Amino acid sequence: MPRHSYKRIQPKKDPVYNSFEVTKLINYLMIGGKKTTSQAIVYGVLERFKKENMEPVEVLEKALGNVAPEHEVKPRRLGGASYLVPVEVRRERKLFLGLTWIVDAARAKSNKEFRTFQEKLYTELKDAAANQGQAVTKRAQSEKLAEQNKAFSHLKW
Repeated sequence: MPRHSYKRIQPKKDPVYNSFEVTKLINYLMIGGKKTTSQAIVYGVLERFKKENMEPVEVLEKALGNVAPEHEVKPRRLGGASYLVPVEVRRERKLFLGLTWIVDAARAKSNKEFRTFQEKLYTELKDAAANQGQAVTKRAQSEKLAEQNKAFSHLKW
């Protein structure tokens, strides 16, 4: 147990779209501390949604709603065996998992098909908002695993 309690630092809302989710997406996308590069990518994607007469923050929230899991499994040791116990996902963890899965799915897309990462992220967000794509299948796998291990739900902490 820690000796001192700590205060969780909340990142500031995005200055352009006034959205907490956009700030988190920028931070999860950032590699090597290059925040301006990740901001340029995210803002470019959101501007592209604007050009298509779609509300960019609503598209992002819809994509997160389709990707973020409701349940996940956590291993619990009892005796000599490990059981995968399904637990509900907290709101902060839903946001983390959803954004991470979207970014990972965009990074996994082939370079032959798309020239820039901005195109990859745009297509992944568009697919996730339409309840398709690699990030949505990742959610389905997580939910399916939790459903299969529903018998161990009485082993919660």
